[in-house]
Amino acid sequence: MGLRRSTPILVQGITGREASSFVAESLAYGANIAAGVTPGKGGRRVHGVPVYNSVVEALAHHPLHATVISVPARFVRDAAAEALAAGLKLMVIVTERIPRRDVVAILEQAEEVGCQIIGPNSLGLIVPGQTRLGMAGGSADAVRRAYMPGPVAVLSRSGGMTTEIASMLTARGIGQSIAISVGGDPIVGSTFADLIPVLAGDGRTRAAVLFCEPGGSMEEDLAAWILDHGLPFPIIAFIAGKFAERFPGQRFGHAAAIVEGERGNPRRKAALMQEAGITLAATLADIPPLVQEALAAAAE
Repeated sequence: MGLRRSTPILVQGITGREASSFVAESLAYGANIAAGVTPGKGGRRVHGVPVYNSVVEALAHHPLHATVISVPARFVRDAAAEALAAGLKLMVIVTERIPRRDVVAILEQAEEVGCQIIGPNSLGLIVPGQTRLGMAGGSADAVRRAYMPGPVAVLSRSGGMTTEIASMLTARGIGQSIAISVGGDPIVGSTFADLIPVLAGDGRTRAAVLFCEPGGSMEEDLAAWILDHGLPFPIIAFIAGKFAERFPGQRFGHAAAIVEGERGNPRRKAALMQEAGITLAATLADIPPLVQEALAAAAE
């Protein structure tokens, strides 16, 4: 994704309570939040960040690359359309419970203009030691404790587990190239199968850890991609909620965590991922040693 400390970030909805909070902590971490947008509130400042009435107005003053959208669900489609029309190349949507028709419209427009979407219902992403988009990891001090730079990508369907896994790796001296909360809604902009090829070409990632959940087909789609294209680097995955298959049609946690027959069944996910060469961790505690083994084997 080419993100670094200098990457200029826009925050749409910056004057909201949630956005104002994560902006303060992201600035403290070193992120370059260059501008914010809240219609009708241009001219203000939030933690020193200038606020504009529109994305176009913000771009007239700052060479922005990425945006974080933190606005009420009913306004996300318009906010995203404005950013996409302006040519921003990366968008993190932290808002949840967005109507599915709006999400589909956003993703269709993003594909047309070549913008990568993370979320919706995402805590964001962190490039350790460089920058943060969104609120992943909590306070700046907490991020510094949980994350450290290194060669392992963390991709998680659970926002909270993004940081938990990074912290477990950090405790074993294993750094992260990037950590992404992909989003917990049924439809998200970037799946595992979208992100792994991007990470394979970034020159920094040598392994990946996936936190998987019941429901959806994200894991199955990744397995199919690997069978077609090959395993780009070692991937270690943990599948949570194995009990969910006993309760078909019930939602557990995120909106996407619904098992319907074989679709989204954790056993089926596990079988397909193993067939594709992904290493499965039986417990969360198994993840760090499995990653260490994989990195050591890849270095031989």
